[in-house]
Amino acid sequence: MQEILIGLVVALDVVALYLLLSTVKQRFFLALWTALLHMIFPIIGFTIGNMMVAILMQWSNIISSILLFFIGLHLILSTHNRQITPIPVWILAISASLDTFSVSISFGMLNLQKYLFIISAGIWTFILSYISLTLARRSQRSFKGHSLKWIAGISLMTFSVYALLNN
Repeated sequence: MQEILIGLVVALDVVALYLLLSTVKQRFFLALWTALLHMIFPIIGFTIGNMMVAILMQWSNIISSILLFFIGLHLILSTHNRQITPIPVWILAISASLDTFSVSISFGMLNLQKYLFIISAGIWTFILSYISLTLARRSQRSFKGHSLKWIAGISLMTFSVYALLNN
């Protein structure tokens, strides 16, 4: 169950970003591409995370908790300086999905259920990013996604502390 919830949390930062984009013309393609990348990057991250567990068995929980904590902190701090410029859809999808790579390294080190998280992240990201892009287009004004980034950041930070304390 935690993998499904974490998949949702990982998708929230995309929602915060995509709510700001009211002029995207290929909403379905962008949502699909972002969802696929939210599945591909975790596969790479889980693989690296599993290799790191074999190497750093004693330190993996501490390292993954620190990574999750600072990723959550980065999400919160990124709400202060945001500049949206027109960029190609595929670059936007990669930049919106890249954080799932580092998050999944942490999850791989914690030995979470890889495929359940990957499927959850992909489905949540597709649904939420498409809805966000549609809402942004309909409103024709930019939403402030600060609160969603704060929720995602605090959730990752809380999960990191929880994982650290339960070792």
